[in-house]
Amino acid sequence: MTVHPALTPGKIAVITGGASGIGLAAAKRFATLGLKVCIADANPDALDKASAELGDAGLAVRVDVSDRASVEALADRVEAELGPVAVLMNNAGVGGGGDALSNPDGWLRVLGVNLMGVVNGTQVFGPAMAEGGAPGLIINTGSKQGVTCPPGDTAYNVSKAGVKALTEGLAHTLRNREGCQVSAHLLIPGFTYTGMIAARVPQQPPGAWTPDQVVDRLLDGIGRGEFYIWCEDNETPRALDEKRVLWNANDIVENRPALSRWHPDWKDRFEAFVRG
Repeated sequence: MTVHPALTPGKIAVITGGASGIGLAAAKRFATLGLKVCIADANPDALDKASAELGDAGLAVRVDVSDRASVEALADRVEAELGPVAVLMNNAGVGGGGDALSNPDGWLRVLGVNLMGVVNGTQVFGPAMAEGGAPGLIINTGSKQGVTCPPGDTAYNVSKAGVKALTEGLAHTLRNREGCQVSAHLLIPGFTYTGMIAARVPQQPPGAWTPDQVVDRLLDGIGRGEFYIWCEDNETPRALDEKRVLWNANDIVENRPALSRWHPDWKDRFEAFVRG
């Protein structure tokens, strides 16, 4: 595996949502590569536990990513205590938003953390990284639900679709900025056993990946220079995911009903498309 120059000893990484799940798995892996890691999280108990696990390799900071002032305070502290950031992983996320006609408070919470948290992290840390002239990575954690948008938690889908669009635009901006050595990457986990799922399901389902497997895929994708770092899981192979993505795109091209994959009139045609 090719090691990115930003993932080398002595570099600084900041990970939001870093006290558990994919964020903590990434923090531990970056620490083994010799990076100094700042984990930022809103959960003080999880932060204390994660900080103890990271030891001298980590700095733990309580942050509300939906609050820009809180993210700015994080950036000031990292600069003062650690130095310039080489890796930014905007990973903090919550679920339980609601469908299109319900739970306005849930919508505000989910969009505030999942989307505006990524906007805040990108805009607070990104300019200095881009202008610094050093190799860097901005990794934004999206979701397959932000691509295929299954019925259910529409607020979550909207937040992750927004992260996808934001990260695509960020990648274009960085790529066309003279002298910039920072690249953007969209991490797209599948079914992963994180704290969000563990709160409802006490044991890891056979179909789910572990956070460590997602981080393995992340590092492989970065080494290959991928922008869309698509993760499989133990129940959905890549080929099936690709069929789902193509079907969703063709809803627009063919002007089919929205989310036709789940529409009773199109169920059999979708299944035939998958088989074919």
